[in-house]
Amino acid sequence: MLIELIGINKKYDKEVLKVDKLVLKEGLVYGIIGPSGAGKSTLLRIINLLTPPSSGTYYFMGRSLPANGKERLQLQRNMALVFQNTLLFRDSVWNNVAYGLKARGYGRIEIEQRVDALLEQVGLKDLAARRADTLSGGEAQRIAIARAVAFEPKLLLLDEPTANLDPGNIELIEKMIKTLNSTKSITVVMVTHNVFQARRIAHEVIFIHEGNIVEAGPAEQIFTDPKDPRTRDFVEGRMIY
Repeated sequence: MLIELIGINKKYDKEVLKVDKLVLKEGLVYGIIGPSGAGKSTLLRIINLLTPPSSGTYYFMGRSLPANGKERLQLQRNMALVFQNTLLFRDSVWNNVAYGLKARGYGRIEIEQRVDALLEQVGLKDLAARRADTLSGGEAQRIAIARAVAFEPKLLLLDEPTANLDPGNIELIEKMIKTLNSTKSITVVMVTHNVFQARRIAHEVIFIHEGNIVEAGPAEQIFTDPKDPRTRDFVEGRMIY
């Protein structure tokens, strides 16, 4: 077990998320699906410790989330989050990928090996010297993911990583996610509006509606034999309110 959320609740003017219990196991790819405004990104930000829950208990690798800011930061350093809108430094592609490794004090040789290998993996080694802010949207997203996983976090969180990208870049990013999961055992939690994408790459799927986890389970079961009629309506393309 990597993460366990028990009785997690998030309120602003009203309650936007309520999670009775959610367990994320190590080494799996999770797809979070649901209508817009369902609470998907809020759940992702709570998992990443960017947004504190209003109530509830959070366990990371069996440890209850500490109140101490330094200890929380140490836990957070085991995670990486990539948003839909990529923000890269106005520097070379190579230095963007190397940034986190330098910040964590990795040695020069290891940094070079990791960065070169990742750029090869994402198909952008020939662009290593180019300024990152001149890349296309798909190229930039691939670099953002490479930068996030350079230090091999235990958990990679992705918020709509392929939204508005062309099919070619979508295929490359999906392949990258599956490779990182299978070769590095990185647990991946991905919010996606694309149910077909969730079915293609997720081991487990979590369906959220109106701030509640309606159903969670193996991807194939969610898509072929959902237990809740709201899940069935959503995965079959019918509108739900």
